[in-house]
Amino acid sequence: MANIHRGEIEAVINGQKLVLCLTLGALAELEARLEADDLVALGEKFASGQVSARHLIAILGAGLRGGGAKISDEELATASIEGGLKGAAEIVSQLLKATFGEASA
Repeated sequence: MANIHRGEIEAVINGQKLVLCLTLGALAELEARLEADDLVALGEKFASGQVSARHLIAILGAGLRGGGAKISDEELATASIEGGLKGAAEIVSQLLKATFGEASA
């Protein structure tokens, strides 16, 4: 069960309820993957509102791995996400809110 006070959320992926969390390690992974120099630059990328499918996969993947799931971005790209593309975007929004607060989503 997810603990929002620790920045965790739940999502249904491939029919399984999984926990996502942007831990420090997951955030470092995202900084490298999205070529952001630091957390401020990473937050600015998220706040820009210009999110690609690659961004969604990167954020979801980092969050899933931060939550303990063993899933690669390649596996996630073909996964069934509850709600489809809209559901994936909503999961990312919830995850960013849980991590950075309301202003970042």
